[in-house]
Amino acid sequence: MHKLNWDDLRFVLAVADTGSVNAAAKVLGVNHATVLRRIASFEESCGGPVFERDRSGYRLRPNRAPVIEAARLAAQHVKSAEALMQGRQNVVGKNLRITSTDSFCQTVLAWIYPALARRVAPDRLTYLSSNPHVDMARLHADVALRPAMVLSDDLVGRKVADMRFAVYARAKRREAQGWLGMTGALERSGPAQWMATEIDPSDVIASADSFCLLTQMLSKSNAQSILPCLLGDAAPELERIACDVPGFVVPVWVACHRDLAGSDRIQRLMESLEKLLQPHLAAIAGEQSSPVKSLARS
Repeated sequence: MHKLNWDDLRFVLAVADTGSVNAAAKVLGVNHATVLRRIASFEESCGGPVFERDRSGYRLRPNRAPVIEAARLAAQHVKSAEALMQGRQNVVGKNLRITSTDSFCQTVLAWIYPALARRVAPDRLTYLSSNPHVDMARLHADVALRPAMVLSDDLVGRKVADMRFAVYARAKRREAQGWLGMTGALERSGPAQWMATEIDPSDVIASADSFCLLTQMLSKSNAQSILPCLLGDAAPELERIACDVPGFVVPVWVACHRDLAGSDRIQRLMESLEKLLQPHLAAIAGEQSSPVKSLARS
């Protein structure tokens, strides 16, 4: 083993973040061969390979997630040292990244942001709003707030809520004019799969890959759609309508990559997130007796 060159960390992190040597080269402004050479140097210094190649690009080898976590922390400390040397005293701490759907990012995560930021200070929060699942195996995020029937094998976490869905329409619509459907990442959802088998495709007049967007579309149309109660109940133009549609319930998890489950800072973030979600569980569960607007101020 050779002495570690700390500058190699930049190249390791770039490949971990982008999943590709070519993409990492573009981000760093170097050529493909330089990235390969730096990765090889890092692996030689540390005594073993970090990545394995598959059809989708470069993926972290099993049990290497803690290596990338440590590398990311080291890079952040280097940036802090540079800032201090330049006379900037207000150096932020580590960057903590939470990924979730836009339905959560634009509601409960936005509502609890001030309290959560205080709990993790001086670390800095980053919210990653993405309906497609962010690749936790590549450590694109530290913690996920994720609605899913089950967690994938590479994640560990706790169920923190039940997310309910209902059929909504504009309260003052003239007459029903079809359905708004789901596309993109939402096609995996229970409501989308039910619609695919039970609703005539000719009755679906439009679709979107975002429940937030569907909520806005619904408020301007005479259609109906299935929405998370968290969004539908909060929209003053919409109301729940009686319809022969199953009562969809999806568990909501706070989770992290299993190889990072022993990280104290990750566990503190997950515990803080879980605690701050408690006042909003009724809104997520679609219990109209607990108005969303009052919860937003809690």
